[in-house]
Amino acid sequence: MILHIIRTLGVKGGVGYAYEYAGTTFEQMTMEERMTVCNMSIEGGARCGYINPDQVTYEYLKGRDFAPKGEDWNKAVEWWNSMRSDADAVYDDILTFDAAEIAPTVTWGITPGQGIAVNEAIPIPDSLPESERAIAEEAYRYMQLIPGAPIQGTKVDVCFIGSCTNGRLTDLREAAQFAQGKRVAQGVKAFVVPGSERVKKDAEAEGLDKIFVEAGFEWREPGCSMCLAMNPDKLQGDQISASSSNRNFKGRQGSATGRTLLMSPAMVVAAAVNGKVSDVRQLL
Repeated sequence: MILHIIRTLGVKGGVGYAYEYAGTTFEQMTMEERMTVCNMSIEGGARCGYINPDQVTYEYLKGRDFAPKGEDWNKAVEWWNSMRSDADAVYDDILTFDAAEIAPTVTWGITPGQGIAVNEAIPIPDSLPESERAIAEEAYRYMQLIPGAPIQGTKVDVCFIGSCTNGRLTDLREAAQFAQGKRVAQGVKAFVVPGSERVKKDAEAEGLDKIFVEAGFEWREPGCSMCLAMNPDKLQGDQISASSSNRNFKGRQGSATGRTLLMSPAMVVAAAVNGKVSDVRQLL
């Protein structure tokens, strides 16, 4: 969803502003799913992104190590409720999306704004606004992709699930759901990196690590890993990575010629299983 929003508004769409996400889709999201969306707001140029606190927020926070306790909790909830946008709040702009029409989205270029639905073709220069053509031409050259070609079917070398964007427990649960009973394609390096020690511990308690290992993924220690080419987790040469991280800039994953395709954790599993960019809905 957030890749689609950034694709629509552009990487500079939020410059000087904050993004407020609202509507029935966001109301139904878990807190961790909301974190993913808000995390990516900066990639759209916004100063920050937020979703108004609600019962989902409070249920997520209550009982956590550093959450207020007792009467302090009641006071905190009252204060948080006071921070919600009023029904008559005035916004600089409002854009409405129909979530049912948003297909799994993949980036094809060198900015998070260069994204398309998995069943779409890489845009040709003439279809883009003139202001976007120069960066598109640079992306074609760097990514070695052909304008007008479908993104689906693009071969991948490395599949990475993790990062602060998509390394939380619910992310791993979602990915494991699609990995269970499947097998990573021959020649593909695939690994899962929990976002924290607690996420790793909780995931292992649920047996998620076993599901990934049985499917051919490496189960790694928590950290940033390939999101920014930390430690040995780097692309080699012009390898293509299917990555659940938040940035696809040139050289971001450790190789000056390495190529990154951003997508959701579930989409990374689909790419790993098929050895190429694939529509995860086909694994349902």
